[in-house]
Amino acid sequence: MQKITPFLWFDGNAEEAANFYISIFKNSKLGKISRYGDAGPGPKGSVMSVTFQIEGQEFFALNGGPQFKFTPAISFFVNCETQQEVDDLWEKLSAGGRTDRCGWLQDKFGLSWQIIPTILGQLLGDKDPQRAKRAMQAMLQMTKIDSEKLQQAAAEPKSSVTSGG
Repeated sequence: MQKITPFLWFDGNAEEAANFYISIFKNSKLGKISRYGDAGPGPKGSVMSVTFQIEGQEFFALNGGPQFKFTPAISFFVNCETQQEVDDLWEKLSAGGRTDRCGWLQDKFGLSWQIIPTILGQLLGDKDPQRAKRAMQAMLQMTKIDSEKLQQAAAEPKSSVTSGG
């Protein structure tokens, strides 16, 4: 068992959410499902909690009721190696939810995700501050992050190249 586990509070749909997430990510699996007993507070036999794994990361989902909702103050950052992975995760996770700026989305359960290609971090950390600035400016104009457009924007504009003399 890992030392720190994200604990997610749902309003009756923890099992549905766990199944949704494991259907999207590779190397994922459903863990233990616990049900409410006679002591409640949920109806006897209904799902109380679900554990699941995504890419080796353990999660705990609780059907705690309507008292608390997710906010973008907590999000899951997904480091994507390819644009295809960005596109695939973006489409699946945003279905029934909403998309936001700069690679952020909220899934249909209200949980926030950042779907980010690894190239973004590389470009933003470029040794050339102008290249990093152009990448940042391009990213700020995007909803879903587009790796190719980021690289094109970060490349030195041809119009600013002058001949020596």
